[in-house]
Amino acid sequence: MDSALIVSCGDKGITYLSDMLARASVGRIVTVKTVAEARGTLLGEGYDLCIINAPLDGEFGDVLARSVAAKGRTEVILIVRAEVYEDVSAKVENDGVLTVAKPVNPALLWGALKLAQASHKRLQNIHNENQRLLQKIEDIRIIDRAKCALIAYFTMTEPVAHKYIEKQAMDMRVTRRAVAEQILKTYEN
Repeated sequence: MDSALIVSCGDKGITYLSDMLARASVGRIVTVKTVAEARGTLLGEGYDLCIINAPLDGEFGDVLARSVAAKGRTEVILIVRAEVYEDVSAKVENDGVLTVAKPVNPALLWGALKLAQASHKRLQNIHNENQRLLQKIEDIRIIDRAKCALIAYFTMTEPVAHKYIEKQAMDMRVTRRAVAEQILKTYEN
């Protein structure tokens, strides 16, 4: 993980969590003390991990944890008192929030941190694959529009238009999308 946001109203918690994240080789660690600061910071930038040391001033922290997790690509660890651990964990686990009970066992927190890192990597891989597939779909749409333009202007059949685009791409050493975009620029305007 490259970046983490720590939300804790106590300096002791901030120091402890910052040291733990530094040992885990997290490059950029940002700390805030209130929910309002956390929301403002999260609006400005994205983080790979958000650790919330509950309770916070004015809010417990579970609502913040759920809203951060719901936005997508940030892993969330919520640290709560042992007395409320079961109730809070049941409320936030469906949103993908990892919950750790206080007093914090360093080995347990380290395990939660490693689990969050593994989950983040898996989520990042899924996101990258999704982006690649969306790009491929967009390429197909543009190529199909170019085929339709060739069919309309030159009364080609679909297989002939397809071969024409492929041949042009090979001859010019560019992608089929680049050829299709050029065809669309020429015949759709």
